[in-house]
Amino acid sequence: MPTFQLVIFDFDGTLADSANWMIRTFNEIAGQFGLRRMSDEEVQMLRGRSNTEIVRYLGVPLWKLPRIASEMQRRVAANAEQIKLFDGVNELLRTLDERGLHLAIVSSNSEDNVRRILGAENAARIDAFDCNAAMFGKARKLRSVIKRLGATAQTTLYVGDETRDVEAAREISVASGAVTWGYANSDILIRFEPTHVFNALGDIVAVL
Repeated sequence: MPTFQLVIFDFDGTLADSANWMIRTFNEIAGQFGLRRMSDEEVQMLRGRSNTEIVRYLGVPLWKLPRIASEMQRRVAANAEQIKLFDGVNELLRTLDERGLHLAIVSSNSEDNVRRILGAENAARIDAFDCNAAMFGKARKLRSVIKRLGATAQTTLYVGDETRDVEAAREISVASGAVTWGYANSDILIRFEPTHVFNALGDIVAVL
């Protein structure tokens, strides 16, 4: 098993308990982008689909994704106090920092939003932020962070909650850790064969 020196986290659904807020907000803005709202039954069904399948099912043209992401970021900024970190995230980041690991966040959200929700103490533990990732553009940002922090792909672990996170890690030969408490359910994540599956925050510490 490799000795990891850098841990890169996705944010929403991985560190921040924002999946339900994001779904509710997507339904609120769907009309302005010519999309339909998701029913509760569809939400549960889509949690077992890949990101590509979700976009196709909802009929979202790729050219609309940046506009939708921008509006979602704006709404997060206006409602950041409603989004909390998962229980145990403070302790997780402190433990990894004290063990001397480099920590980074790659997210589709904005850096300002991520920092506000993390809080000053947690944000100070993060060595690099690379945010505003396109929906399928995380691989490039992961590679950039690894280079910026002087790490290697072989000693980096990327932790996320969606199939696109596993795909991005695989694209640049980085170990992936799929968390089961975020958006995608465990069945679809396992089908994408992440390097590790984490069912609790403590599982991340155990691997590191």
